[in-house]
Amino acid sequence: MADITYTPPEIWTQDEANGGQFASINRPTAGSRHEKELPVGQHPFQLYSLATPNGQKASIMFEELLEAGHEGAEYDAWMIDIGEADQFGSGFVAINPNSKIPALVDRSGETEFRVFESGAILLHLAETFDALLPSDRSARAETLSWLMWQIGGAPFIGGGFGHFYNYAPHPMKYPIDRYAMETKRQFSVADMQLARTRYLAGDEYTIADIAAYPWLSALWHGAYKGSDRFLQLRENENVGRWIEEIDARPAVIRGRLVNSKTMRERHSPADFDRVEDRTLFDPVRKRVDA
Repeated sequence: MADITYTPPEIWTQDEANGGQFASINRPTAGSRHEKELPVGQHPFQLYSLATPNGQKASIMFEELLEAGHEGAEYDAWMIDIGEADQFGSGFVAINPNSKIPALVDRSGETEFRVFESGAILLHLAETFDALLPSDRSARAETLSWLMWQIGGAPFIGGGFGHFYNYAPHPMKYPIDRYAMETKRQFSVADMQLARTRYLAGDEYTIADIAAYPWLSALWHGAYKGSDRFLQLRENENVGRWIEEIDARPAVIRGRLVNSKTMRERHSPADFDRVEDRTLFDPVRKRVDA
């Protein structure tokens, strides 16, 4: 049972015995912990990621660009296994000093450069290919507002609700209540907006939808051991309509598979043809997110 009499010490020190599932990799300091070079493929873009909600944003974006005919968006995707601390290898830290997935190396021009943080990757690719981001000033502002809404709110859903509901060493009522309330509120915000518009920023599918979809759909489909029921998310009917529509997009179906256990690496469209379980490409399949 949780110690409700805990009094913070004058100076905090890490207690690995109370760190939960990720105690072996979490540290209060940044920087690389071991030498490990990153693999490099042949395409203009090198994505280093994992099929978590944040990682799926980048791979879905690439697949949407390719679906729309942007041949220059071909990419290699390499798995960064955060359970094995790949994110602390020297090569990965060099392209993301924050040691979080996804991270991208853009080699499409004369000089290669890094882009890290999922929102920055979405915005960079949208501007590079003039796609999925409106040019009209008011529509662009609306899209960026919803993009930033998702970026600001994701930690409450993942590191907040997801952690205390699913990963913490023992259940604690106060943090679960706190983050359950905030997660439900975010669904309510989206539901009210989607009662007015087809997509988050209006009638066009944009990077705002690509950013929000992996997180909202994961919980909607039961991530964190039944969050859909625990949070009664099905009351958000407009969010459900939006999720089901995006669930069926071929690029989204493909993007969710990249850097997963099903497809650890992606180097060409032919990689999807080699996926043995073809039901994964069924837009009406029953999804269960871990």
